[in-house]
Amino acid sequence: MIYHFIVTEEEEGQRIDLFLTRKGELSLSRAQIKRIAAEGKVSLNGQPVKVSHKVRTGDEVTVEKPPPQPMEILPEEIPLSIVYEDSHLLVVDKPAGMVVHPAAGNFRGTLVNALLFHVPDLAGIGGVLRPGIVHRLDKGTSGLMVVAKTERAHQELAAQFKRHLVKKVYQAVVYGDVKDDQGMIDVPVGRDIAQRKKISTRTRRGKEARTFWEVLERFKYATHLLVMTETGRTHQIRAHFTHLNHPLIGDVLYGSQRRFKTLPEGDLKEGVRKMSRPALHACELGFFHPITEKYLHFRSPLPEDMANLCYLLRSYSS
Repeated sequence: MIYHFIVTEEEEGQRIDLFLTRKGELSLSRAQIKRIAAEGKVSLNGQPVKVSHKVRTGDEVTVEKPPPQPMEILPEEIPLSIVYEDSHLLVVDKPAGMVVHPAAGNFRGTLVNALLFHVPDLAGIGGVLRPGIVHRLDKGTSGLMVVAKTERAHQELAAQFKRHLVKKVYQAVVYGDVKDDQGMIDVPVGRDIAQRKKISTRTRRGKEARTFWEVLERFKYATHLLVMTETGRTHQIRAHFTHLNHPLIGDVLYGSQRRFKTLPEGDLKEGVRKMSRPALHACELGFFHPITEKYLHFRSPLPEDMANLCYLLRSYSS
């Protein structure tokens, strides 16, 4: 497919790779754009161009998007909790512990492997290794995800995520007594300056990130929160609450072990130890259907491990 874009005044001065990644209908990453530009498939005013070139108002940028590559990831008969499905998309309730898409050293047992078994025509929609995937949840995060079954649905849903039109609501259990009943965290996040595996507010190249929250229940040693994200940065919720010194229970990467050591010895500590993943669940998801434009809204109950954690903390608070 060939796409044509005219640069507006607001877009002037952007690098071509950045300019194109902001076009939701393309659904291409900067790495993908760089690769196809190297193949001569990105042009500026009719001439091949490097992705580092900066555009000017009125420029015409043309992109020849290559057809989907053959899928090498194998379908696997893995049970899926499907909340909704039609010919354009499906909504799944992902369990904690399941990786969303294959990556180096992890090409089996993923959500994508399961989806390819359930939807054989999914291969190549939106990408080779991430067919149908419009957004993602961390391996340890449970909850609702929407998956596109057609290229058009993928493009339209990606555009909604880009324009912050998708409602994403989470439940989280964090250490400590969060000070206020509700609030917003508006602090940029990026790669941590010291620990590159972590996303942090201590970063040299932070991207804007906004997280809204309100208290659902207060415990003696923790707080149960409802969390909404306006932006969708990697590990955003985990990094933001670590910034507030309220890391998620079970989140070893983001400092929960230090807070865990402060708990009194006994049944409480042993019970909290069983929360072996970040206590984070994507409990609500709302978006406009990419074809019918009808608003769809879904809810997912708190999974058993988080429900048991809240019950335990509640019993020690009474």
